[in-house]
Parts: sequence; structure tokens; C-alpha cells
Amino acid sequence: MNEYDGFRVERAGDVARITLDVPGKLNRVSMLARDQLRALFEELDREDDVRFVVLTGAGGAFTAGGDIAGFLERSPWQVSRLAENVAAPERCSKPVIAALQGYVFGVGFELALACDFRLATADVQLGLPEVTIGMIPGSGGTQRLARLVGLGRAKDIVMRGRRVPADEALALGLVTEVVDDLEAAVESLCGELRRLSPLALRMAKRVLDRSYDGPLHLGLEVEGLAYGLLRQTHDFREGVEAFGQKRPPEFTGE
Repeated sequence: MNEYDGFRVERAGDVARITLDVPGKLNRVSMLARDQLRALFEELDREDDVRFVVLTGAGGAFTAGGDIAGFLERSPWQVSRLAENVAAPERCSKPVIAALQGYVFGVGFELALACDFRLATADVQLGLPEVTIGMIPGSGGTQRLARLVGLGRAKDIVMRGRRVPADEALALGLVTEVVDDLEAAVESLCGELRRLSPLALRMAKRVLDRSYDGPLHLGLEVEGLAYGLLRQTHDFREGVEAFGQKRPPEFTGE
């Protein structure tokens, strides 16, 4: 069994759950944990029996951020490349769900932004407070946030280092849903996605992620090529036949 620095992973059926868990330190994410999370996401991506990955935190919080002292132990070159590790959920071809509650600060917010879905409880607070210690977000926070909410709103959040409550986060599109029961919401979302073609979900994620910041003509080209590839799959034929026969489709991922 692998030993991880400040988090654990559990598999239940087709769901792999990664739980940040550092009691007394609000689940701080160490420099080592960043490396380990990257390797774990790559491992889970290769496991055929895992269809969904859930990223959450223990003890009523997601995480209050990174191990600040750890930044001084790494070279400028190393810290300039931190975004590569935090992008692991985005690179994973499978749907990744961030289950958020309490504090979602710093690298925690950046990890959540790299996930596909963000479910949150009403007590959630999201923020990138790096400017308050003479730094800026360095693991993708400035870029993903600006692309998600726009440049002006991103400046307001980053340059003031302010906390975004649940209602505002929902209005800005920072979270997918605000829910009362986080576990039930995660299970419901997995159940909804489980009824869909794994191939179609992977392709949709890839097309959206690869082309969202490119020119329209390029995005349309990528979308069309992906559409043509899916046209040849068993799942698409099954979907068409099931639609015509008015029955639930039985997707196999082929």
C-alpha cells in the first residue's frame, strides 16, 4: 500500500476518492504531496476499472492551502513549474469531481479549478490569498480563474486576496452546484455520468480542454475530428439504436 504525504486514496466500485487529510493543519498540501498527487492521477487514469475520481478534504475543510515554508526549500526553477503537478486532474481523461467544503484556499482552489465539476456546501469559502504574503498564485490560479470568470473578476479576486462565499461562487460559475449533502450530491453526479458513454465523456473533456482558449476555427476542427472518431464506435451505434427503440442504452466504452 502506498504511503502518501497528507492524503489517502480509496477505491469503491468505479470511483476513486482522494481525501486531503492533515489534522490540525487544515489539510495543508505539502510540496511532496503535489508530486504524489500528480503520479496518483496518472496511475488512476491508467486503471480501466476506475471511471470517476473524487477529490475532497477531511475534517470539514477542503484545504487552507499549501505548505508555505516549503516554497523556500525549492529552487526558483522548481517553483516556477508547480502548475504542471496541479494540472493533473485536468490531464486525467476521466471525469474528476471536486467535493468542496469550508476553506478552499491557495493550491486547494487551484486544484479545484483543474477539476471538471465542483460541488460545494453553503459554508465554502474560495480564495487565492498569495498576494497577502508578497506572492501570486503560481499553480494555474491566475490563468484558469481568468478564463472561467473573466479578467476583471479574476483581478478582483487575486489582487485583493479576497474570499469568495458560496452564493457568489455559484453566480460566477466557480462551482457547479451548492448542495446540502455533499456525499449524496457526489453519488448523484456519478450516477448520472455512469449512464453515459465513457468514450463520449472522455472525448468531450478532451475537446473542451484542448480548444477552449484557441481560435474558433481550430476548436471547430478539433470538435469535428472527434465527432468523426466517435461516429465509428460501438457506443454511438448503441446510443442511436437505443434511442430508436425507446430503451436505455447499454454503453461498453468501445
